[in-house]
Amino acid sequence: MQFVEYSDTSDLNAQFAQRVAGLLANAIETKGQASLVVSGGRTPLPFFKALSNADIDWSKVAITLADERWVEQSSDASNTALVLQNLIQNKASKATFVELKTSEDSAFGAEASVSANLNSLSFPIDVLILGMGEDGHTASLFPCSEQIDQGLSSDKVCLAVQPTTAPHERMSLTLKSLLNSEQIFVHLVGESKKVVLDKALAGDDVKEMPIRAILKQDSTPVDVIWAAK
Repeated sequence: MQFVEYSDTSDLNAQFAQRVAGLLANAIETKGQASLVVSGGRTPLPFFKALSNADIDWSKVAITLADERWVEQSSDASNTALVLQNLIQNKASKATFVELKTSEDSAFGAEASVSANLNSLSFPIDVLILGMGEDGHTASLFPCSEQIDQGLSSDKVCLAVQPTTAPHERMSLTLKSLLNSEQIFVHLVGESKKVVLDKALAGDDVKEMPIRAILKQDSTPVDVIWAAK
């Protein structure tokens, strides 16, 4: 794991966008296509806007989410809406978006259809960008959920999850899918997230803090990208 600290979020967003765009461009040159998996929430929105203006061939890029709440796009909780409104804009409007949310009423009846959607991505994922919760969850691999063992060990591409400490059913990529990446970034902002990161690095129980399964493995390169404010 590499830890990369930036002076502030403005510097982080500009340089991080440039680095991700470079990795996607290299993948396009090498394979003719590229895959980008991002995470939702408010933290990445300025980064999304910076990346959306990158001068690459976005028509050859497929984008999806590491996880999604099982809500409609009209909901304030929809990560799909955040990505469509902030990343798949400007030059990146030519990218293909692969949805994790389908028409099924429950995420628990939708694993097969979401897996089929994800087949349109090129694996290994070229760039995976994760966040981290205060409880050490990443994607929707929550330590509190009944599905945590399966999320950490399953051969499935994705898994329906119901956290007990957060609202909404979720659809999440499994750990196996997350690690099937060329490059992983963990994007963090704020002193509180640095405290959680330090706690994660100090222990080994992945069920207690699932982010450890990302940070403490050596099969896929991981860069933690952080700014205090």
